[in-house]
Amino acid sequence: MDAAGSVALVTGAASGLGRATASRLAAAGAKVVLVDTNAAAGAQLTGEGLGTFVRADVTSEGEAATAVDRAVALGPLRVLVNCAGVGWGARIIDRHDKPHDLGLFRRILDINLVGSFNMLRLAAVAMAAGDPAEGAGQPAEERGVIVNTASIAAFEGQVGQAAYSASKAGIVGLTLTAARDLASRGIRVVSIAPGLFETPMLGLVPEKTREALMGAMASPHRFGDTGEFASLVLEIVRNPYLNGETIRLDAGLRMIPR
Repeated sequence: MDAAGSVALVTGAASGLGRATASRLAAAGAKVVLVDTNAAAGAQLTGEGLGTFVRADVTSEGEAATAVDRAVALGPLRVLVNCAGVGWGARIIDRHDKPHDLGLFRRILDINLVGSFNMLRLAAVAMAAGDPAEGAGQPAEERGVIVNTASIAAFEGQVGQAAYSASKAGIVGLTLTAARDLASRGIRVVSIAPGLFETPMLGLVPEKTREALMGAMASPHRFGDTGEFASLVLEIVRNPYLNGETIRLDAGLRMIPR
């Protein structure tokens, strides 16, 4: 799939992995629709020429549909990248012997997993309604690519990550099924399971913990650059043989319990 001339919709585009991905896709010639709840940051991105901003909550059917409609109005929607997510932590039993807040658990799953699926299902309909991408071969005429963001926490969740790990494991479980469901429509689905990247979320980690985590990496011993995530997204878009897979991007890191 050639990003140039296609429309790409990126959620969580106001910062971190989403912002880097939007920038990379724009540089590759895509018309980018930037989706986020942070309107101020979205306006800044638009001012920088990265694309069209739509303020939308990915968990809302109506707002997500509006974002997809805006994308379709710009041309053939070929790419969806789901980067919107949250990572609040809580133990199943806290220090006061109270159980994990059920509302918090539901909220994290709602944003990370249900929100990703909400965007996926709506974007898939729009992609399927379009013509095959120019140059796509038979019999699998390619109409679109959907990239979801999982996490290595899906495989090695740490203490306090019950909700986050469950939400990201759901993304992993969704990947192959969605790829099989959408294969007849010419739509590929791939997920990336990033390790530790220099994003606002990682800035909350204490320095001592950061050093220990870097030491646990095989190589290189550093946190990932968001541009490296964006580079993999672009390769997934371009490589027609990547499908139904979750790709770890983590410098060989295997998370310790805490």
